[in-house]
Amino acid sequence: MPSSSGAKTRFIADAMLGSLARKLRALGFDTSYYKSGDDSGIIGLAADEGRVILTSDRSLVSRASTRNVKAILLAGKSDGERVSIMARATSSMGIPLVGGAPLCSLCGGALEPLKKADVSGHVPASVEARHRLFFRCRSCGQYYWRGSHWKKLRSLARRLQAK
Repeated sequence: MPSSSGAKTRFIADAMLGSLARKLRALGFDTSYYKSGDDSGIIGLAADEGRVILTSDRSLVSRASTRNVKAILLAGKSDGERVSIMARATSSMGIPLVGGAPLCSLCGGALEPLKKADVSGHVPASVEARHRLFFRCRSCGQYYWRGSHWKKLRSLARRLQAK
């Protein structure tokens, strides 16, 4: 998983990158998702909140650069390709990739560990029977466990580390 030393790297993903935003949160990166609005809106938020824009829109990258806001063009088709491009771009731009503990993929809230007894009735019985570790988002109440998605996320994390 990403390093937890120093200030966290903060991102804002445009409307075309919602899947990537969710995965980056799960990997511990503070990632906002800008679902709707114009280029000046996302650029303004990135500037105000100290975020790096992630986008597949060349004109947005160009507009951001004229305002001295960092933006990364992610032209890949899959999230795996996009993460690899992101890792290379942050390295070449001198942006350290610093995450933290996994966050809720839906809202970015902190996750709290739960005992197996605490999830009864909140997760499918088959999931409860197969898993020992569970988490719940402190902000939105979403439940998580280390299922098959966990291996996919670890693969993305390796791509981030292989700059």
